[in-house]
Amino acid sequence: MSAPVLTTNLPGFPRHQGKVRDIYDLGDRLLLVASDRISAFDVVMNEPIPDKGRILTALSAFWFRHLKDLVPNHLLSLKVDDFPAALHSHKEMLAGRTMLVRKCQPLPVECIVRGYLSGSGWAEYQKTGAIGSLPLPPGLVESQQLPEPVFTPSTKAELGTHDENISMAQMAATVSPELAAQVKEISLNLYHRALAWAEPRGIIIADTKFEFGLAAGELFLIDEVLTPDSSRFWPREDYHPGGPQKSYDKQYLRDYLESLGWNKKPPPPPLPAEVINNTRARYVQALQVLTGEELISR
Repeated sequence: MSAPVLTTNLPGFPRHQGKVRDIYDLGDRLLLVASDRISAFDVVMNEPIPDKGRILTALSAFWFRHLKDLVPNHLLSLKVDDFPAALHSHKEMLAGRTMLVRKCQPLPVECIVRGYLSGSGWAEYQKTGAIGSLPLPPGLVESQQLPEPVFTPSTKAELGTHDENISMAQMAATVSPELAAQVKEISLNLYHRALAWAEPRGIIIADTKFEFGLAAGELFLIDEVLTPDSSRFWPREDYHPGGPQKSYDKQYLRDYLESLGWNKKPPPPPLPAEVINNTRARYVQALQVLTGEELISR
């Protein structure tokens, strides 16, 4: 297990700190450093999950390679030797958790594909029978597989606020009807490709979030892809619709926090060692099952 990285500071490069990633502006490129921070309900926990950033980076790199024929992506290099020379002295910290990427203008929406009814989608369906104004069949139960995967975009919340599901009409008004239709089609294609890979290996991808950006008028898949932070991964052998599922993602952490009666606002409650270790184990399992890669300690 590597020493956890809660935050980074690379002198000389402007930094924007997201929930998990520290983003450094290199001019025409960006450096995305995945820390070991973890968020739940859009609140960043005080304790890190050791190796989490390296797991997210390895999984994203795997999926970028696996999906690149469907849409271009922003990944340029994972090698610290390809980063600016001023960063080479930080190699030990950056290696394995850092992506050098093309600078894109992110679309102001989260592109969510759901194959199963869970999370905020299940909560909204119980109230309205729909997700983001998209009607669903009546009588569905929690975690049930949908007749077909659905595209349910959401707002992209600022740190400390919550995403909200929106309709395709709202998304089209935000990014243009043509771009909304293009992103919907690509997102569904990416999800189907991922399912075809994951399910024979024993993982159900219940839902996932994609992000896209534009550079020189071209659409790119950006940020992270099909990780336990951005997806719900369920072990297929344990799947039983009608309630919550075992998972290889941070749903375990969410369930723990729900059990505390926390109001889901800062400050977050402290995480005991057992919860930290169990969360890490789920992330490691997702990496191993989906990629066949072992997490090598540094």
